[in-house]
Amino acid sequence: MHRSRTPVRFMAVVLLLALGQAAAAPLPAAAPSTPQSAPAAQRFLVRLRSAYGTAGYAAAPERVSALAARHGLAPTEARHIAAGLHLLRIEAPAGRSTTQTLAALRGDPQVAYADIDQRRHALRTPDDSDFTQQWYLQNSQPAALNAVGAWDVTTGSLGVVIADLDTGVLFNHPDLRNNSANRLLPGYDMISNGAVANDGGGRDADASDPGDWVTAADAKTSQFSGCTVGNSSWHGTRVAGILGAITDNSQGVAGLSWQGWIEPVRVLGKCGGYDSDIIAAMYWAAGLPVSGVPANPYPAQIINMSLGSADSSCTPTSVNVCCPQSYQSVVDDLIGAGVLVVAAAGNEGGPVDTPADCAGVAAVAGLRHIGTKVGYSSLGPEIALSAPAGNCVNTGGGQPCLFSIVTTTNTGTTVPATNTYTDEYNFNVGTSFSAPIVAGIAGLMLAVNGNLTPDQIVRRLQKSAQAFPVNPTAQGGTCHVPVSPSDLQTAECNCTNQTCGAGMANANDAVAEALRPIAAVSVVGAVQAGNPVTLDASGSAAACQASIASYAWTVTQPSSNPPPIQNASSARASIVAPTAPATYTLQLTVTDNQGRADTATVVLSSTAMQSTAPAAAGTNACLAAVAYSVPPPNSGSGAAGGSGGHGGGGGLDPLSLLGLAAGLLTCRARAQRGFPGAPLPPFRA
Repeated sequence: MHRSRTPVRFMAVVLLLALGQAAAAPLPAAAPSTPQSAPAAQRFLVRLRSAYGTAGYAAAPERVSALAARHGLAPTEARHIAAGLHLLRIEAPAGRSTTQTLAALRGDPQVAYADIDQRRHALRTPDDSDFTQQWYLQNSQPAALNAVGAWDVTTGSLGVVIADLDTGVLFNHPDLRNNSANRLLPGYDMISNGAVANDGGGRDADASDPGDWVTAADAKTSQFSGCTVGNSSWHGTRVAGILGAITDNSQGVAGLSWQGWIEPVRVLGKCGGYDSDIIAAMYWAAGLPVSGVPANPYPAQIINMSLGSADSSCTPTSVNVCCPQSYQSVVDDLIGAGVLVVAAAGNEGGPVDTPADCAGVAAVAGLRHIGTKVGYSSLGPEIALSAPAGNCVNTGGGQPCLFSIVTTTNTGTTVPATNTYTDEYNFNVGTSFSAPIVAGIAGLMLAVNGNLTPDQIVRRLQKSAQAFPVNPTAQGGTCHVPVSPSDLQTAECNCTNQTCGAGMANANDAVAEALRPIAAVSVVGAVQAGNPVTLDASGSAAACQASIASYAWTVTQPSSNPPPIQNASSARASIVAPTAPATYTLQLTVTDNQGRADTATVVLSSTAMQSTAPAAAGTNACLAAVAYSVPPPNSGSGAAGGSGGHGGGGGLDPLSLLGLAAGLLTCRARAQRGFPGAPLPPFRA
C-alpha cells in the first residue's frame, strides 16, 4: 500500500550529482556491434588418458588420429604440443556443431580432457587521451567495472537506444557529436513550464541544454522560492558522456558503449522538474503516446534517470512503499513494453529516492573506489546493485579528488561556454553517475542479446555482480536499512545485499551473462491428471550469432523413483501428469553451440504447468540498426549542434576557468564538510 504524500508543488527532482569540469575532444573508430566471431570450430586441444613417458609423446599423435576416426572425424592435423597435450585439427563434419563434436571427444573413454583451440587476442583498450583517468572503466580498483574486458566481446550495437531523462544535452560537445561521428538522437524537450525550461518556451523538439542556473533573485520569486542558488550543472551532458562519449578517437573520454544511440529528453530545468513532465517523458521515451507531443520515432529500450528526491513524509515500512502510484503505474507500463528503467538511488544517505524506489526499477547505489558505500549514497532493499559514484580521498585545500568520475561537461556558469571535461580538480561525484554506468552496461548486454527483457537484464546484472568487500576501518561500520527519512548514513559503510543490492556492477561478467541463451517453456494442450503432457522448449533462443544446440529435461522432484520423461533430449518432451495432490518439478537446460547454458524450472500439477520462464524467448537477438542522419550544422536547430536553438559557444581562458573552479569549490565547501565527496544540496521547491 502506498502512503499518502504531501502535495508535490514541484517535485524538485534532484540532479543526483556533485560537481566538476576539465579538457577537450572528438571522432570514433568503427567497432563490431555484435560479439566477435566464434572460436575456430575445426581445432581442438586433446589429452589422452594413457600415460606416456617423454619419449612416447611422439607416437601419441597417431592415437589422436585414431580417436578422430572412431568418431567419424576427418583429421587434417594431429600434433603434439607439450606434456601430452595435442592439437587435433579436423574438417568440420556436416550437420554436427562444434559443441556436439566436443561432447563426443570428451565422452571418449580414452580422453582425459578436450577443449576448443580458441583464438585469443589483445584486450580492446581505447586510445582516448583521458581514459587513464577513467579508473571506474578499468580493473585496477575493487569497484571498477572491467569494461575493457567487456569491450573485447562487444562495443555496443547501433540497434540500442538509451534515453537520458535529464537537463538536455550540449549537442555541440565534440565528444558527443562532431563532423566525423555522432552518438546523439534529436530527443525532445518535455518541460512544459517556460520559466523552468529556461528557454523562453514550453515543450518542443529542441532537447539542447540552455543552462539551469538559479540566481539569488530567482530564489526570491514565487516560482523558485526555496530553490538552491547555483551555477548551471550541464548534468545531462555529463551523464551522456558516461553512457557513450565518442570512443577510441585519441581524444577526450571513453563512453561505456562505443556504438548505439543516446536520446536526450529534457525534463529538468531551473530548480529541477515536475513529476508530470518526467512521467510524460518516460512514456514518450518508450515510444508510448503522450498527449500533444509527436510520437517518438526512436523508442528506447533503456531509460536512464539520474534524478529523484526523497519524500520526508513517507517512512519506508516495507520495500517500494514510498513509490507514488503515478510513478509505479508508468514503470509497470514501460516494463510491459520491454523497456528497462535505471535510476539513481539518491544522495541523501537515507532511504532510496523516488523514482528509484519503485518496483521494477533497476535502482543503483553509489560505491567508493574500494567497494564500500560512499557516504552520500542513499541505500535500502530497493537497490538492485551498486556502481562507482566517485569519491575524494584527499580532502585538503587544493588537493585533487583522486576518484572523480571523469566525463563531458561545459565551463559555462550560466549559458553554455567552452565544452570540456571534468577532472580531479573540477570533480564529478554522485549517484547520478552510478546509474548511467549500469544503463551503459545494460546497453552492452542488449548488443549481444536483444531478446533480453527488463527483468532478465536485471537478474543477469545481479548474477554477474561482484561480492562487496569489507573495509574494517569504515567509519560507518556495516550499512543498515534506513528506518526513517531522518536515518541518514553519511559516512562510508560496508555494503550488504539488503542495503546496496546484489553486489558491484561488472561489465565483463554482465556481458558474459547476456551471452547465455534464454530458456523458454510452454505446454501443448491441456494438463489432465494421468494423461501425457507435452512440454515445448522450442521457443528458447540463443544470443546474437549463436544457436541452440541441445535440450535436456530432468525431474528434480521427486528425487527418488522419478517419473520417466519421453524425448528428454528434444525440444518437445512428454511426461504423464501426476494425480493430486502430487506435483513434479522438472528442470529444462538449453545449451547453445558455444557451450553456454540456461535453465528453467517447471512445476507440473494434475491440472496445470507453472514456470517463471517465458513461453517464447523472442526472435530479435541481433538488433536491427537504428538509422538517423544528423541535420546540417547550420540548419538553425540547437539539437543539431549549430548556432540556433539553445546551443552555445564561446569560452573562457585558463585563468578564468581556474577562477570558476575555485568559486564552485568554495560554494560547495559547506556541503562537503564532514564527509568527502558530498553531493550538491538537493534542488527543492
